Amino acid sequence: VQLQASGGGLVQAGGSLRLSCAASGLTFSSYTMAWFRQAPGNKRELVAGIDRESITHYADSVKGRFTISRDNAKSAVYLQMNSMIPEDTAVYYCAASLWNTASQPRGRYHEWGQGTQVTVSS
Repeated sequence: VQLQASGGGLVQAGGSLRLSCAASGLTFSSYTMAWFRQAPGNKRELVAGIDRESITHYADSVKGRFTISRDNAKSAVYLQMNSMIPEDTAVYYCAASLWNTASQPRGRYHEWGQGTQVTVSS
């Protein structure tokens, strides 16, 4: 299984970025997918999840600003990030789980990508 995240970079506060995660080596449509992030000195936290039926869950801190989506035909999951703030600065990771719950905790995700750095300047 391989999860390849891309799309990170440097953006000014108020700007937008779109992260992509390409999956291979798994039956993508059978997996719940999620984006986590980890800032220096902080725990890795769930940002957004999307289950097999495309039911979504968001952390309170990103509700109304971020949108997670998936394309089963392309085996890809995306995170559209708008109205970004400096507190969004972190390494973002995509993850996959066979548990079919969009809000499940980190421990239920068993496949992880390598992470992509997102930096929001003030």
